[in-house]
Amino acid sequence: MQQIIRFLATGCFISYLPPLVFPFKKNTGAGFLGTLLGVPLVWVLPQDPTLYAIAMLAFWVFAVIVCKKVQFKGQAGHDNPKIVIDEIAGYLAAMAFLPRTWPYFVAAFVLFRTFDTLKPWLVKTFDRMENAFGIVFDDVCAGLFANILLQLITIFVVRG
Repeated sequence: MQQIIRFLATGCFISYLPPLVFPFKKNTGAGFLGTLLGVPLVWVLPQDPTLYAIAMLAFWVFAVIVCKKVQFKGQAGHDNPKIVIDEIAGYLAAMAFLPRTWPYFVAAFVLFRTFDTLKPWLVKTFDRMENAFGIVFDDVCAGLFANILLQLITIFVVRG
């Protein structure tokens, strides 16, 4: 059972791939790859806003449960870098209620990764929580920040 939980938490073991670009750095690129897994998931989720919200909320709950149950031998830390299901949950938040066009997919990706990396105020608050809820919701919060910014850009710039 633990192998199935680990499979889900690591995005089908995507976080076990060798480090990207800079193998000597702490950052392995697993968060980037995990976020990429969110892109096709957004494509298959319902387009109806209510159904998307229900599916997204259900995924957040699922992600918290998976993070609570996953275990890694010999690796400490509450937010293990091999866990990427939280990045997927965050990207779902970043794309919520936005048009499903490539400019939005890319903008949501870039903004989400930026907020997740910089960890502004509320994102950092969740990141400091040493539990499964904190593991998931620092990324969800980063995704919501990206989404709010994109919603504002859409309202004030795109629509004029």
